[in-house]
Amino acid sequence: MPPSPPVPGPARPAAVVNEEIRALLERTRRRLSDVERAEYEQLVVEWEAAVRSEVTTAA
Repeated sequence: MPPSPPVPGPARPAAVVNEEIRALLERTRRRLSDVERAEYEQLVVEWEAAVRSEVTTAA
């Protein structure tokens, strides 16, 4: 099985993605719809990648 191609680094810093997550949750103030849940999950994945990238860069 060939190795997976490397995942490109995040386009946005973790702080920016975190603010978008907070804005989504503040905007809804209720249970997330399926579309909002998908957006939230995508943002969390992006945020995790950004955090990993920033920790690696700092080290």
